[in-house]
Amino acid sequence: MGQKVKTTVVGSYPVPSWLVGNISRLVMRDAVMAVLKTQELAGLDLITDGELMRFDPSHPEANGMVDYFASRMDGIRKHYSVSDFDRSRPDQASGYGLLTAGMVVAKVHEGTLNLPRDYEFVSALTRTPLKFTCTGPHMLSRQLTNCFYKDLPDLAMDIAAILRRQIELIEAETVQLDEASIIGFPEDASWAAEAVNHVLDGILNERAVHVCFGNYGGQPQLRGFWRDLIPFLNSLHADHLVLEFARRGYDELEVLSDLNPKIGLGIGVIDIKDNEVESPELIASRIEQITKVLGPERLHYVHPDCGFWMLQRSVVDRKMRALVQGRDLFEGRV
Repeated sequence: MGQKVKTTVVGSYPVPSWLVGNISRLVMRDAVMAVLKTQELAGLDLITDGELMRFDPSHPEANGMVDYFASRMDGIRKHYSVSDFDRSRPDQASGYGLLTAGMVVAKVHEGTLNLPRDYEFVSALTRTPLKFTCTGPHMLSRQLTNCFYKDLPDLAMDIAAILRRQIELIEAETVQLDEASIIGFPEDASWAAEAVNHVLDGILNERAVHVCFGNYGGQPQLRGFWRDLIPFLNSLHADHLVLEFARRGYDELEVLSDLNPKIGLGIGVIDIKDNEVESPELIASRIEQITKVLGPERLHYVHPDCGFWMLQRSVVDRKMRALVQGRDLFEGRV
């Protein structure tokens, strides 16, 4: 057995019902503490705030993955007029088929976005290693309607500059950039990697990138294959990747052999689009399959495929416990 395989989550956790209707600072603190403690009790090695800081009671179904950033940055207009419907386009990346999270109408600036404050709010509430998650510049640029910049790469680089200035102040054990649109736009790989790397190079500690096929209403949003993203993934300045596999199956594992061996892997072993709780035995067998195909030294983390926000808390808590038990079973520590 090589290095210990660590357990973590991708980011989000179901919003506690008692947070809806009252998101005062004190109530938010209590909610974040409950999420942190639940992950600690499950035995996870690396935990998150459940991304509760992004919760918007007026738009609960989107988890704030784009809206939280778009609504705070200057240069992005959130509210649409009647004439804007003619200028907007159905966003195949988002899967909504409606208006995007905002219209870029001027050069973007950080506005009231304050990621260091978000991290400080959470970091004081736990002593367990903490992961801070942030939506990446490619996804943000793809999920906005660009009415100002000459092209998307310019928008993405300006967003990357904003994120980097803030990420450089965050001392979390791991900072993870979430890029949930790139799988549907492999042709963006070169300029997307440049923007993502600009942010990654500002991270103080462990650098992670999460890539998945989307999750809205418990459904995948994008189609594609991991093999098409190998050049993009190889170009990232990441310490490890956080990849979706449980839902799709493990037939594509072999293509990851072409990844730079310096980049560690996090592989999904929990299906977040299914309420059935995986058994520890199933999880252990998935980890064994991964290590047989890729080698034990390549697997740094096991985790769910994506965020947990669409599931019920009772299901999520059992899935997290099963994740840890499965890892322990694989390593023979039970």
